[in-house]
Amino acid sequence: MQIKKNRILAEIRAIIIIVIIVLTIKVTLVEAYIVPTGSMENTIMTGDFLIGSRFVYGMRTPDWLGIPYTDIGFSIPYFKFPKFKIPKKNDILIFKYPRDKYVKYVKRCLGGPGDTLLIDAKNVYVNKKKIQLNKNGKLLTPVMPRSYQQPDIFLNSNTNINKDHTGPIYIPKKGDTFPIHDETNWRFLLPIMMMEGHEAKLINDDVTFNFTLQDPNDLYRRKNKNSVYELYFPNGSLITPWSKSIKDEHFQYLYIDGIPVSDWIEFTTMQNYYWAMGDNRDDSLDSRYWGYVPENNILGEAIFVYFSLNLDTWSPRWGRIGTIIQ
Repeated sequence: MQIKKNRILAEIRAIIIIVIIVLTIKVTLVEAYIVPTGSMENTIMTGDFLIGSRFVYGMRTPDWLGIPYTDIGFSIPYFKFPKFKIPKKNDILIFKYPRDKYVKYVKRCLGGPGDTLLIDAKNVYVNKKKIQLNKNGKLLTPVMPRSYQQPDIFLNSNTNINKDHTGPIYIPKKGDTFPIHDETNWRFLLPIMMMEGHEAKLINDDVTFNFTLQDPNDLYRRKNKNSVYELYFPNGSLITPWSKSIKDEHFQYLYIDGIPVSDWIEFTTMQNYYWAMGDNRDDSLDSRYWGYVPENNILGEAIFVYFSLNLDTWSPRWGRIGTIIQ
């Protein structure tokens, strides 16, 4: 009886060790991803199962503990190891979506820190040099006219008009210093400060609103629950920096890390930022809509397809297995 008990304990220990090894590899070296959308077609197809490298841009320990595929858990301090390379143009990045940190996106890097990007009639220019669409990429629709203003475009303005006409937009780099004064564009600067860990509130007398980068529309898209909106303005105390409910004059009541905005003189960035877009240019929710990918959100680089499933017929795409992602 004792021998049988010892054998069971030994098997349990072996299973625990295997699970620890697998999880360690998963969070440090490689991870498997399932692609649910067609934003990278035909480079990456809907239903592709990808292997991504987690160490090329700097292997790091877990930053969140909780129940997988849920929001139940908590953030923990993490350590990042030295990187083998930095993200560069045309790399296919795997990253945490800035407006819903529980979702992972796969997009192509088209611009990096310090670059200036312009989209003119669907053509993408970085530092005035035209970037060719990837050979597997595609365009589906005619050029959107400049007369059509998309309200949900990033930094919507008279230069950032719609997905086919955007910019020029500067991509921040580590060490950039932005002055803070009465004319500061807080819809640009505040999300960057928050992505670097700063806390922001609007405080006017007894009324306080807490800024968050988690967009209720994106949370609803994942959860399909109207209850997500109850926490946000006008029902709750949460509000996003890009909310149309905020007028420019409201930012006079802004507090950052408990300090009124009038006491701030400048802000210096502590990390690099990137611009990511889908190869399926006309069917991609990407940086044109939500802006920069902060370096701390980048998890790795897509490497190859280890399995692929046609989600319409649920039949394997045998020809895509082993495809190198380029």
